[in-house]
Amino acid sequence: MSYIRNAVVVLLALLFAGSALAQGRWAKLAPFPEPSEELLGASAGGKLYVFAGLAPGWKPKALVYEYDPATDKWAKKKPMALASHHVAFTEHKGKIYAFGGFVLPQSGPPAWVPIDNAFEYDPAADSWKVLAPMSTKRGSPVAVSLGDKIYVIGGAVAGPGQSAVHPARPHTSVGTVEEYDPATNTWRARAPMPTPRNHAVGGALNGKVYVVSGRVGAAFISGGSSNVGVTEAYDPATDSWSQGLARMANARSAGAGGVWGGRLYITGGEYQDPGMMATFRSLEAYDPATNIWQTLPPMPVSRHGLAGAVVGNRLHMVSGDVQSAGTGVAVDTEEHDAYDFEGAKK
Repeated sequence: MSYIRNAVVVLLALLFAGSALAQGRWAKLAPFPEPSEELLGASAGGKLYVFAGLAPGWKPKALVYEYDPATDKWAKKKPMALASHHVAFTEHKGKIYAFGGFVLPQSGPPAWVPIDNAFEYDPAADSWKVLAPMSTKRGSPVAVSLGDKIYVIGGAVAGPGQSAVHPARPHTSVGTVEEYDPATNTWRARAPMPTPRNHAVGGALNGKVYVVSGRVGAAFISGGSSNVGVTEAYDPATDSWSQGLARMANARSAGAGGVWGGRLYITGGEYQDPGMMATFRSLEAYDPATNIWQTLPPMPVSRHGLAGAVVGNRLHMVSGDVQSAGTGVAVDTEEHDAYDFEGAKK
């Protein structure tokens, strides 16, 4: 009888979750003024901030834009303190923090040089402050704020004897976890993520840091890497990781997402195999209470390298490239779509 009762409880929970998640809808908002790929997003003070961008020749654009939902308008801000790309951004107590990334070599052919730099951006003052660097140089990590600390997780690093990451040179992904304390401007190492990866998405839920999706192996989708749909959770209280969690329906990398209502959302991203080069528009949501992923109404325009963040009751998705990388042709869109979690109630 207890087995039947438990099964009924789980079924009801799933039905309730499905009903709640089915309420959202997409809305079109003010287009992004400088369409680009490899943008990154964060929200602070009720506004959306979009950073970075990448031009041909792997030249960082160092863009900073502020979007005000009240007026549906964009405002250009001062550029990033360091022109870099594939940086990890997260909001913490009203400020936005930037960690790691890649820069161009000081000389020679273009490549991705990993960095250990850390910065604090003050949206109110439109100013940057240099912080203590990480102990590791890595690009495309994930940064998540939880409690009084920030966790910088994973990323890609140069191979032995190499100074940069390049499709034709040995390099790899790491599971490195470093904990940053903004109060003391100090770092300490934590238990590494079981699945080393880059180009992932993370978020804080119920006292844990969740990392989903991403790319294992190389940093480039076009060679030596594979997408993963793995879900892993880090518990700072025990300095340990949970494995064996439900996998995403679509293994992807270079997507974007955010947390709302106790769930982690992700959309966009890219995929390649010998017969296909594609970008994603599917929207998925993970509920840690039920350990279930659910597919929701898809984003209107598929793309990767887009900026995403939750502001209020909307998940904003900004710009990006509508085709997968590696063709030499960039198709960056000005598209700015927002998933309204409570849209059906209006």
